[in-house]
Amino acid sequence: MIFIWILIISVLLIIALDQLVERMYRYEKKTSQVTPQKYDIPFEEILIPAKDGAQLHGWWIPSKADAPTLILIHGWGRNLSRTMNYIRALHPLGYNLLAFDARNHGESSPIAHPTVGTFSEDALSAVDFISHSAREIGILGLSIGGGAAINTAGWDKRVKSVVTIGALSHPKEVMNLEFEKRNIPAFIASFLFGYMKLRFGINFEKIAPVNNIPHADAHILLIHGDKDETIPLAQGRALAAAGNAETSQLWVVPEKGHSDCDTHPQFWEKVGAFLQATLPVSK
Repeated sequence: MIFIWILIISVLLIIALDQLVERMYRYEKKTSQVTPQKYDIPFEEILIPAKDGAQLHGWWIPSKADAPTLILIHGWGRNLSRTMNYIRALHPLGYNLLAFDARNHGESSPIAHPTVGTFSEDALSAVDFISHSAREIGILGLSIGGGAAINTAGWDKRVKSVVTIGALSHPKEVMNLEFEKRNIPAFIASFLFGYMKLRFGINFEKIAPVNNIPHADAHILLIHGDKDETIPLAQGRALAAAGNAETSQLWVVPEKGHSDCDTHPQFWEKVGAFLQATLPVSK
């Protein structure tokens, strides 16, 4: 009888924990309502083969055959249209551009538990997709997409240049902050991390950008607003401290938060100069 009660309690606990994890990952899935066509930018809608038979919906925005290619990665709960301002600014610089919806975002295939790790896997799929034709490859990523850009550079030497805006250093840091905002005790958060690793196979240390940036050969520009409350500046500083001092640099954008760094008057001058130095477009 005691065994039966233990079994019942265990099953109920697993159900409760699964529901808690499900709530953590819940967001409104939105598809793009605008395309580059609105700005008279030629593009092609594409499907990129991804892990486990999934497909990524994307935009291919060509410049010229011998130009470097920049992969653009949106943030959590968004879609590829979030990168439209970046497309409009980068297209005139002569780069081939590839933007895509991460799995479980936009029009790409669903998955149960998207993480910075799955975003990174999708970025690797994009690198594979264009590597046969791209002369050189760079990645620009926003928020969790910035973390994915760092991971991809740490895992794949084909990536030569990376720009991140508001990148996370470690998924646990982001989740701990969210638990703190909701007054959830730290010991519950710690227990949940262990449960997610055992239940879903999520290895938080493996997918933490701060653990992968030391292995990147790419040049990396970390951009972080000093008023960022979603992913605090401390995480940007942690990434900078872990990166190669000769190839990684941090620009702290004054008076900017998580999603508005690109409105700083020096933003595009700095990004353009960095890209031209690390991923030059031949004139």
